[in-house]
Amino acid sequence: MLARLERIEALERQQAPARVLLEEVRALLREAEAWARAEPAGAQAMEAVEACKAALAVFPEDAGGQAGLC
Repeated sequence: MLARLERIEALERQQAPARVLLEEVRALLREAEAWARAEPAGAQAMEAVEACKAALAVFPEDAGGQAGLC
């Protein structure tokens, strides 16, 4: 997940299109969800993942413009 975060940061510095950033953020969310399920304290981690999903849901799947993600 750290490598994915670094990639997202690099894409932001390069001013990549929002759709590219969103693809990476969604992939990060899938990785976080899998990690949270595997952790002993998974319930608390899953709450955090669900909160991230809810926040990400405001962006359409095919966002083409540059969105302020951070």
